[in-house]
Amino acid sequence: MKRKILLGTGIIIVLLIGYFVVRGNKGSEAASIMATVKKGQFRVDIETTGELEAKNSVKILGPQSLRDFQIWQVTIQSIIDEGTVVKKGEWIATLDRSEFQNKFTAKQIELDKANSKFNQTQLDTTLVLRQSRDELINLRYAVEETGIVLEQSKFEPPATIKQAEINMEKAKRAYQQALENYKIKKNQNIEKMREVNAELRKVQSEFDGMTKVLASFDVLAPEDGMVIYEKGWDGKPIKAGSQIQMWEPTVATLPDLTKMKSKTYVNEVDVRKVKVGQQVDVGLDAYPDKKLTGVVTNVANVGEQRPNSDAKVFEVSVEINGTDPTLRPSMTTSNKIIASVIEDALHIPLESLHSEADSITYVFKKDGLNTIKQEVIIGETNANDAILVSGLTVDDRIYLSVPTGLENQKIELLPEMNGKRKQKDETSNTEAKIVSANPVNQ
Repeated sequence: MKRKILLGTGIIIVLLIGYFVVRGNKGSEAASIMATVKKGQFRVDIETTGELEAKNSVKILGPQSLRDFQIWQVTIQSIIDEGTVVKKGEWIATLDRSEFQNKFTAKQIELDKANSKFNQTQLDTTLVLRQSRDELINLRYAVEETGIVLEQSKFEPPATIKQAEINMEKAKRAYQQALENYKIKKNQNIEKMREVNAELRKVQSEFDGMTKVLASFDVLAPEDGMVIYEKGWDGKPIKAGSQIQMWEPTVATLPDLTKMKSKTYVNEVDVRKVKVGQQVDVGLDAYPDKKLTGVVTNVANVGEQRPNSDAKVFEVSVEINGTDPTLRPSMTTSNKIIASVIEDALHIPLESLHSEADSITYVFKKDGLNTIKQEVIIGETNANDAILVSGLTVDDRIYLSVPTGLENQKIELLPEMNGKRKQKDETSNTEAKIVSANPVNQ
């Protein structure tokens, strides 16, 4: 009886010890989040944020010839609300014309002066030619009078006849000279009229051109469509009070909403993975449930620095497949560019990877009741996972964080990496000896 009691008590004690051991292990594992090495399809993708814009659009332009008048920028006084659907010829915006108005007024005064000069020259020419014609008539009468005197002097003494003949020759000569002078004066005045007329036509043409430019300060829609504000150099949409530059006088655009694209930017580290033709999964912040697809159509060759950012980025254009009437310009998009797809790849979470100062990458692997600090070799990565090249097998369990008390544990190195490290060390030692033997080159 006593033996049975002791046996029962021993069993109970063993069960209690086992219960607490198991409970402690479960509690320890629960405290440390773990993951499993998985095998399957691995996608190398790049996630970016972008903005929708129309692939094709019609620009709504302000005055395009203000540079001819040394005007380089114009302020927008008022503009229609963005997103308004307009018809061809409807009002879009009004630009400040005060600077141009001063030049227009000056040109109007110049035109008045040119008109006045033309009229004055015309009157002077008329008066001069009229006087010349009157003089010709009087000289012709003088020729006729001297002819009559000569005719009547045929019965006079020879001296009188000779004097009459001389007067006749003088009258004819004076008339001939006056006739030649009249022709010269006429040609001279014709050229004067041509000169003032050319000046008048020049000023009139400039004035007419400025009149058309003045009318273009009221900007009208060139086609039917939805008005989308143009963005300035700082990436912000222009508005009333903004200035447009005359080398790019675009006030707004009328986009073709049947074909859209997402303009996004990829950092300089990931841009080498992006190629034209790659597929893209596109999401919309405005419609979280809507999933779109697209394709990379252009990758910028030159990087740029975006406002409020120190990193260099490259612009990437993603054309949206199909047509969706809900898409609107300036909608924010989330773009997942699929750089490559690898089938049957071993992969583990990025959170499980750790590294030492000598570039050894390792994980904390669960091995029965023990935990091993195991070296691993990784390949391609995406936003969440990394491809496992060597070091683990399928279904191995690893910690996502450093287990307590194992920070200084020795790393289990991979055999295939030891030879490479040894060769690397030998190469480094050889280079060091060469440098030491040639101090001049230091």
